[in-house]
Amino acid sequence: MTDRVITNSIRTLRFLNNEMTQKQLAEAIGVTRQTVMAIEANKYSPSLEVAFKIAEVFSLPLEQVFQYKEVE
Repeated sequence: MTDRVITNSIRTLRFLNNEMTQKQLAEAIGVTRQTVMAIEANKYSPSLEVAFKIAEVFSLPLEQVFQYKEVE
């Protein structure tokens, strides 16, 4: 069985969205800045609800914010 990981484009999306800070994103989705930092660094997979909230902040479909990839 192939291992897979969840990756994301949050850092890039924050930069493209008027250089939004981790704190601003955290406040918009109702979590701490540390949680956003961990999700962004791929150290923590968000709940489905948080993932949808993040996608909603950027007005993008979930799969443009998060990717499910095979580990190389």
